[in-house]
Amino acid sequence: MRNKRVLADLGLLLCALIWGATFVVVKDALTDVSVLVYIAVRFALSAVVMGIIFWRSLRGLKSQTVWAGVQIGFFLLGGYVFQTTGLKYTTPSKAAFITGSSVVLVPLLLAVFGRRRINAWIWVGALAAFAGLYYLTVPAEGLMALNIGDPIVFGGALMFALHIIFISRHVSNHASGALSFLQIATTATLATAAFPLLAATHVEQPRLAWTGSLIVAVLITSLGSTVIGFSLQTWAQKYASPSHTAIIISFEPVFAMLTSWLFAHERMVRRTILGGALILAGILIAELKSPSPTIAESPDPITRPTE
Repeated sequence: MRNKRVLADLGLLLCALIWGATFVVVKDALTDVSVLVYIAVRFALSAVVMGIIFWRSLRGLKSQTVWAGVQIGFFLLGGYVFQTTGLKYTTPSKAAFITGSSVVLVPLLLAVFGRRRINAWIWVGALAAFAGLYYLTVPAEGLMALNIGDPIVFGGALMFALHIIFISRHVSNHASGALSFLQIATTATLATAAFPLLAATHVEQPRLAWTGSLIVAVLITSLGSTVIGFSLQTWAQKYASPSHTAIIISFEPVFAMLTSWLFAHERMVRRTILGGALILAGILIAELKSPSPTIAESPDPITRPTE
């Protein structure tokens, strides 16, 4: 059992590494593809593979389950649209830390809508995270020098927080395998359906050039992040406690920063490091000091929002 726990920890660490590294991969791929086309292609491939994996859960689907999956998928799409769009303008490490703040936003949103009381530790985590967001995104020159990509990515963090909340609302009443597939299929379908609208309004013209870097990005994010990462996390959580899992997975943005520094040659200034450290502290406090799990218990885990 001890060996399996060690392997589980290594597996979760590999998940965090894969998810963190994909921020750099996606940013490079966006030179060859428009945002919605990339999301549609990535999630269409993921949906095919997840449909094969969860085919037993998809037999005899009820309309209530489909509707629940569509709601979850809507917020998942919103999260990726904002995150991927913002990634065009900001750095991978900033995008990863800002996205990670969604963990802190969940209890705050639940408190705002009167669904949960939050303790003092959550407020401490929120203050640390928001202080980190300030140092990470606002340059020393002030708000006028703010990178437009950072608030766009924060919009994605809000959508991902709502995505987590809607999973919590539905996962105890429906098969999580079915919800996993439906949210991914919904993301691919809605992204594809939005092509004509965005093209007609000149918001984004569909663009796709099959280059080597784009193919690698699609394979890594659809198969690596979603299918392999999800499957590995599912197995690892059989032997790792929720708090242990939270600690390891929370290092995803740290890996994003390291890979961005190594492969994208991103310059790490003191302000960026301080902001990232404060956000990470806020995430860990929110994960470990929350009085109850954010997501309801279910027989088998459901996919989490990752890059």
